[in-house]
Amino acid sequence: MKSNIKICKKCLYPSTHPFGITFDQNGVCSGCIVHEEKNTLDWKFRLEKLKKILKRYRSKGKNYDCIIPISGGSDSYFIVHVVKNILKLSPLLVCHNKYFNTQIGINNLANLRIKFDCDILFQNINLNITKKITKYTLMEFGNIYWPIIAAQKSFPVKVALKYKIPLIIWGAHQGIEQTGMFSHMHEIEMTKRYREDHDLFGVNENNLISLDNDFKNDDLEQFRYPSFEDIKSLGVRGIYLGNYIRWDSVSQHKLMIKTYGYKSTSLSRTFDTYDHIDCFNYMNLHDHLKILKHGYSKVLDHACREIRYKRITREQALVLVEKYQFNRVENLGLFCEWLSINLKSLNFVVNRFRNKLFWNEIDIDKWKFNGISYLLKRDKLKKSSIRSISKNFIKNYAQNKCGNKYIYFGKGFEE
Repeated sequence: MKSNIKICKKCLYPSTHPFGITFDQNGVCSGCIVHEEKNTLDWKFRLEKLKKILKRYRSKGKNYDCIIPISGGSDSYFIVHVVKNILKLSPLLVCHNKYFNTQIGINNLANLRIKFDCDILFQNINLNITKKITKYTLMEFGNIYWPIIAAQKSFPVKVALKYKIPLIIWGAHQGIEQTGMFSHMHEIEMTKRYREDHDLFGVNENNLISLDNDFKNDDLEQFRYPSFEDIKSLGVRGIYLGNYIRWDSVSQHKLMIKTYGYKSTSLSRTFDTYDHIDCFNYMNLHDHLKILKHGYSKVLDHACREIRYKRITREQALVLVEKYQFNRVENLGLFCEWLSINLKSLNFVVNRFRNKLFWNEIDIDKWKFNGISYLLKRDKLKKSSIRSISKNFIKNYAQNKCGNKYIYFGKGFEE
């Protein structure tokens, strides 16, 4: 582990964060600094500002005022709640089928549609093409989520253009929440460039077409982001609610559980019981690849968030990270069967993406971890009790097992 890697003095984020992060003269990261805006901004004023912005988008007799991208996990319930009940808009919901669905995610989607009485459009991209792209991005970039993120961010814009609904409403901006990439006051909006540079880590649809594969333009059409000219002609814009509402996903999920029956569940690799529970790979293989490449896993993201809201201490956060980050990666057999590869081949590919900055090879298939938690321990950060942490994470559902079946929208189960 190189000693020039900085760790924030307030949270646990490193200077190697893939989104980019800066530190002030006191060693505090830009994410922590921007987070403090949540305690100083006039959120009542900001909400009223948002309402004024949205006046021009009311449909005036048409069915829909805006589009909301949703899933069976994360912040979908809260976004729809705000849009319908606070902003008084009529949304069209859109959902890309990631094909890694859990039963609890399907249940949450069905319940959302019923409780909020909304129309939903689902996107089911050709399964064989999806598998083909997933296999390629895994082999080339160590990324099984590229097709999902690419489609999740392009599908809402395609729908906006097709149905002439220029307003898309997103939740929180990940770059603001994690690394303070922008101030809330910048009122940054969703853009094609942000999608490519950060969501897709610099790999766009055209980058996938190369001499070593047989991808065609038609294969990538459903993943392709609309042109700037088309977006400009309709005036499509993507607004982040997190710039106008004080965002706190834990408090929001508690409200959604109490009010609408959103279901949460235990996850093996984090203490959070709300985030990405709709996908059987996100907190497993996808998370495993994250720690191999970046030296930390999703539990560190969750721990940093909780530090900033002052629900846990930095010392407690380190204990949580160490407790969860190397827990067993579940559902590997299910993923291998889905992609028609064997586990030995998967492990070979995955190990190619171990970042030598955080991993030392000591023997064949034996590695020593020198990642973020190792650096924190080296700096003698004291450990403390975490017995009271779980009270902040309400479970409204006991199980979230996939079994040996894949769940497809409208197609039942595949044995």
